[in-house]
Amino acid sequence: MSGALVLFDVDGTLLLTHDEVYVEANRDALRDVWGIAPDGTDVPGQTALAHTRQALRAAGLDDGDIDPKLDVWCEAFSRRYVELLAHADTTAWQLAPRAAAVISALEHRALLTGNPEPVARARLERLGLAGLFGTNGGAFGCEREQRIDLFALARTRADDWPAERTVAVGDTPVDVSSAHAAGARCVAVASGAYDAAALAAADRVISTLAELPAALQNLPL
Repeated sequence: MSGALVLFDVDGTLLLTHDEVYVEANRDALRDVWGIAPDGTDVPGQTALAHTRQALRAAGLDDGDIDPKLDVWCEAFSRRYVELLAHADTTAWQLAPRAAAVISALEHRALLTGNPEPVARARLERLGLAGLFGTNGGAFGCEREQRIDLFALARTRADDWPAERTVAVGDTPVDVSSAHAAGARCVAVASGAYDAAALAAADRVISTLAELPAALQNLPL
């Protein structure tokens, strides 16, 4: 075992463009499952499950109404997203600079994202990154509700990789705090909604993903 296990976020880290397909698919799935489609207040970095619970609670539903249908919603949302994306024009999507080269150079890499897995993988397919991540690793936003719990899952799938040699790459304060709470390191990329000052708690803060190799070299692992 050598180096670090590097876990990549998707929104704001690899995909730098707001995704309206995600919004539409989510609304369709919410209506199908609960009959309402509340927007809620998005907290960047939280999982799809956490955001959905928050939005439904704000609309007046309790956990007894929410919990039995969460798995159904995850499946409906993922299916609808893939359907819509197949016909969507994503030529305006912006990929993080040098993403493919940076990811390819890492020996141990996986995804750790709040997206449901089919959504994350469909996005990566569009971005030309799908082949860079194995199909049996990482952790996704319909597998655990709290982002911190995704770390243990991703490490287990990487043959029980040690937490202290695990590095999250993300763009939000939640990415930073959840990594540290899980005993991992975090390199924060100021490429999303948050600037370097807001991400200062990270072990390293970089301006673009192209700077990740140098940031990893300077991390004590």
